[in-house]
Amino acid sequence: MSISTTPATLPASAPVNPKSRVILASLIGTTIEFYDFYVYATAAVLVFPYLFFPTGDPTTALLASFAVFGAAMVARPIGALFFGHFGDRNGRKATLVGALLTMGIATFLIGLLPTYAMIGWFAPLMLVILRLAQGFALGGEWSGAALVATENAPVGKRAWYGTFPQVGAPLGFIIANGLFLIIAFALPSDDPTRPSDAFLEWAWRIPFLFSAVMVIVGLWVRLRLVESEAFTKAVKAKKVEKLPLAAVFKSNWRELILGTFIMLATYVLFYLMTTFTLGYGRAATDAALPGLGFSYNTFILMMIGGVVFFGIFTLASGPWADRHGRRKTLIIVTLAIVIFGFLFVPLLGAGTAGVMIFLIVGFSLMGMTFGPMGALLPELFPTAVRYTGSAFAYNMSSILGAAVAPFIAIWLWTVGGGSPFWVGIYLSSMALITLVALILSRETRDLDLER
Repeated sequence: MSISTTPATLPASAPVNPKSRVILASLIGTTIEFYDFYVYATAAVLVFPYLFFPTGDPTTALLASFAVFGAAMVARPIGALFFGHFGDRNGRKATLVGALLTMGIATFLIGLLPTYAMIGWFAPLMLVILRLAQGFALGGEWSGAALVATENAPVGKRAWYGTFPQVGAPLGFIIANGLFLIIAFALPSDDPTRPSDAFLEWAWRIPFLFSAVMVIVGLWVRLRLVESEAFTKAVKAKKVEKLPLAAVFKSNWRELILGTFIMLATYVLFYLMTTFTLGYGRAATDAALPGLGFSYNTFILMMIGGVVFFGIFTLASGPWADRHGRRKTLIIVTLAIVIFGFLFVPLLGAGTAGVMIFLIVGFSLMGMTFGPMGALLPELFPTAVRYTGSAFAYNMSSILGAAVAPFIAIWLWTVGGGSPFWVGIYLSSMALITLVALILSRETRDLDLER
């Protein structure tokens, strides 16, 4: 990808993006990016411990697979700085296209990788490299998509528009896991705790290779975008920063810290619900590290049912945050997440109905906390450093939350002797930290986004 280092120059009267194009461009890109991420997350539980980390110990293999999963989170702040720099200097459009291409190519290449049995430890090494590329790309994707939505939003509807890139997360989950589920049904396994031989030999590659089709569609949509009015005004007023990173650390360091910790509970809940829960739900009840003993097909169908509520409540959170404010909305939701952490054992121990309630409640809270972030984080920063600031805060939180959450959850699962009690306490503790950050923050609903 080649991006000019010269600030963008724009015509005197720049065209305006139609509302439908804004919604579609912000939605489809994040759907593809999260699809790619979920494809890896599912494979990290289902496939990679067998094909890339054959340690002989299932728990160790799963931990190794999750360690690579978490490695991408380390690359995300680097991607945020890279894409944020060019997004604040050259505009949102070209930067978003570059992020989408990077993610798509990395995901496609994972689908072509040889396994450990073919080339030994070079296989997991190449997997790590491509996983880092995924994280690097996602570091620039989310913030750009959120800016496209919020900077083009009508007055009084920024949180509503900001939910559209957020809906890409549940949509990406449903598409990725739905595709894995179709393959699992087509190639059934006699062992409910392990995929079939055909699945492990070749079929797991299909979701990764399918990413290429989705990227082509996403590029077509994004190449039709024009720059937002907020950015064009910044260019005309010669308020484009030469070094956005230095500027944001100098003038908006407090917002960087608050934004990072405001996102913390969201990230921990996100990855506990999508990665730990899948591993815990599929683990045999009589295993060395016991779980719920569901088959993959059954549990992923239950998760998809929960993710539907994720999407519904993500969209519902936008009008609520526009009406009542981002800060008030998130304080209430974060308090609910604290309480939810104490319900892990009673709900997950209450049979199929209890597990389904757990998934619905957890994913509904996920939607309510994730939805307003599409508006809140960009609103913390002025136009000249908005891409860099919101991307860095969002992705620094990924290290503190998402990078370590699956690993810590498995360790706490082990400490609890198979009980998820300490995993729930971990979630509640992180939510309390987010609550403090929200209390120390200010309401951003009525701030001028063109400042």
